[in-house]
Amino acid sequence: MRKLYSLDQKTFGFPDPNYAERDGLIAFGGDLTPKRILSAYSQGIFPWYSPGEPILWWSPDPRFVLFPQKFHISKSLSKTIRKGNYKITMDQAFESVINECANIRNETGCGTWITNEMTQAYIKLFEMGYAHSVETWMDDQLAGGLYGVSLGRMFAGESMFFRKTNASKIAMVALVSFSRSFNFDFIDCQFKTTHLKSLGAENIPRELFLQLLKKSLRHDHLRGRWVFE
Repeated sequence: MRKLYSLDQKTFGFPDPNYAERDGLIAFGGDLTPKRILSAYSQGIFPWYSPGEPILWWSPDPRFVLFPQKFHISKSLSKTIRKGNYKITMDQAFESVINECANIRNETGCGTWITNEMTQAYIKLFEMGYAHSVETWMDDQLAGGLYGVSLGRMFAGESMFFRKTNASKIAMVALVSFSRSFNFDFIDCQFKTTHLKSLGAENIPRELFLQLLKKSLRHDHLRGRWVFE
């Protein structure tokens, strides 16, 4: 059993991710200030916890990532895209997207880690230009989307939702297109899901992930509001 680190309110450092538990848990406590969250992401760590729990910090091994050049679009998704009955925007409805991500999970009985505290923390990061959203609109209604945090040339996806079939996948297509335009190295999907695996995401060792992250952070952050063209 490895040591689980307790964070305090005064220091913002994290232990080496390689000291994480087998499930990826590395520390607990601390707070969700922008400084701490950004420090965590820059070290391959992210917050994820349930209501009533202390803040938990994770760095799983293996790490689930999507390399933009390996992105896969299925025939059915290609057909949907060709229809063009949607509109894509970026950073136009961040609060709505993060709230919908939480609502969908609660409606399906899954429960959510996107507590009010988490929501407010990421809204603050959005206002600072570090967090971003991609929105899919159909019939002038928000039909799907995703949000996450960007540092250097990487995007850390936090959650996605859809109200209409393929709306979240269309948002992912837009994110990948944007990522390729700005030479992003990878999209961090954190934990494996069947949905993202179908789009080309894959597990890589944490050691390799940390190496790629270090390389990505050598580049300037693409801060501010993003625009999809």
